[in-house]
Amino acid sequence: MYAIVQTGGRQFRVEPDETLRIPQVETPVGETVELERVLLVHGESGVTVGKPTVEGARVVAEVVDQGREPKIVVFHKKRRKRYQKKRGHRQPFTEIRVKEIVPA
Repeated sequence: MYAIVQTGGRQFRVEPDETLRIPQVETPVGETVELERVLLVHGESGVTVGKPTVEGARVVAEVVDQGREPKIVVFHKKRRKRYQKKRGHRQPFTEIRVKEIVPA
C-alpha cells in the first residue's frame, strides 16, 4: 500500500514505516502529524485517484526530527563591475516516519 501526498508545495510517495524529509511543519518531535492532502491511494481495492484530493483519506505520521539541510552557497558576480555577493542558505526540514495510511 502506498499514497501520494502533497505538503509544502511538493509531492511525496509514502509507504507505511517509511522515513522521509518534508518541508518544515511546526510540530514538536514525538508528536503525530496528519497529512490530509492525499492525491492518490493504492491499496488492496485498487488505485483511487483524487479530484484533486481523495475525500476522507489521510496519512498519519510521527515527527522524528526537526533540522536544517546542508548549506548551499549562492554567489553572484558581474564581471568588470566590481560587484560580487556571496550568500548561504540552509533549508529547514521535518523528518517523519509514516505510521499508517487511512484510505477513504
